[in-house]
Amino acid sequence: MKICLAGEGAIGIKHLEALSKIDGVEVASLAGGKPDAIAQLADKWNIPHRTTDLAESLRQPGVEAVILASPTPLHAAQAEQCLRAGKHVLIEIPMTDNLGDAQRLVALQKETGLVAMAAHTRRFNPSHQWIHRRIQSGELKLQHLVVQTFFFRRTNINALGQPRNWTDHLLWHHACHTVDLFQYQTGEIPTQAQAMQGPMHPTLGIAMDMSVQMKAPSGALCSLALSFNNEGPLGTVFRYICDSGTYIARYDDLVDGNEKPIDLSKLDVSMNGIELQDREIFAAIREKREPNASVRQCLPAMRTLDRLAKSLT
Repeated sequence: MKICLAGEGAIGIKHLEALSKIDGVEVASLAGGKPDAIAQLADKWNIPHRTTDLAESLRQPGVEAVILASPTPLHAAQAEQCLRAGKHVLIEIPMTDNLGDAQRLVALQKETGLVAMAAHTRRFNPSHQWIHRRIQSGELKLQHLVVQTFFFRRTNINALGQPRNWTDHLLWHHACHTVDLFQYQTGEIPTQAQAMQGPMHPTLGIAMDMSVQMKAPSGALCSLALSFNNEGPLGTVFRYICDSGTYIARYDDLVDGNEKPIDLSKLDVSMNGIELQDREIFAAIREKREPNASVRQCLPAMRTLDRLAKSLT
């Protein structure tokens, strides 16, 4: 299967690393915004075609699908462009940065019948898969999901420390992971959802700290703290407080409440959540089915984010 990758930044590189472990998939074209960076990355990964024009990538012979790892403000328009060009698409989180665009995208997917998936990687991380299977079987009942998403990002840079021309957002990007995960793990839409934000950054124009609280109909709680001001360990930690045990997930790894590792090696074909997510879209295309984390399935998370955005104080 020939595909196009749009985005030469940090997350695009993560996808290239994952794709290198998946048989039967070839990155035929790389599209992006910075010609020198595109050329350098394409040369490193032996990608034969490179361009600053996504439409040119979509016209490459045999391209069936696109992974959008481009800046968030481009996601909605580029996803529509891919679907209207007859290409399946995996859109990096968030699939859009507002509810209206998300609703239009879901409607377009239904109209075209193509596979359209959002990169809600937490559904695929082995750590969260392990929890999900036990909740589904009735072995665990979630009482409280406590999450810390901490970065140190007081200037407009990406995960590689490189400058960029768009601004990240704690709610519509980073909280999106947890909002969808909480709804996925409980199988419920929150009856209560509220958010508070700290002061706006004087030049970036975004809140640098945020707190989100949600409650599911079952009574399960979610408490999420987010910061771009944190000096110290970076990343996200998920603490699952359940009726019979506490578990701490750090991306693909899982320990119990006493930091005893849980063996996840036989859970799936890989220990890399991004690779497992990418495998899912290709499997869904080949099997002509809806993927886990389809844009339709992820729309309820976008609705909750919209509610949270309107509650910000």
